[in-house]
Amino acid sequence: MNFKIDTREKFTMITPVSDFSSDNLTAEFKQLIHSYLQHKTNIVVNLKNAVNIEENTIHIIAALQNEFYEHNISFVVCEIQSSVLSLIKKNELDDVLNIAPTETEAWDIVQMEEVERELLKGD
Repeated sequence: MNFKIDTREKFTMITPVSDFSSDNLTAEFKQLIHSYLQHKTNIVVNLKNAVNIEENTIHIIAALQNEFYEHNISFVVCEIQSSVLSLIKKNELDDVLNIAPTETEAWDIVQMEEVERELLKGD
């Protein structure tokens, strides 16, 4: 498997063990993420190991995040390497993606979104 998966109480952390350098890896990632969408699991994608990433993969990550938020499920990307962040900015996705600098801040975002959903549910 090309991903490290760490299940926490409120979310699952998915960390690619290397770069997104092939379409096969991107397809595997997409399939893996969709399995968590079906189970309504909040996701944090940690990109600390991804120094290089294909441009289409950035767009796929943005589309996956959109799918999660359409179903009221959190999706946060964290620990993005500068080369990948540059590509995100080049594609004007830095305002679209829910990006946290650290794993801890990603966890905080998931918790805040959970509280927000609970409050909105009560209205």
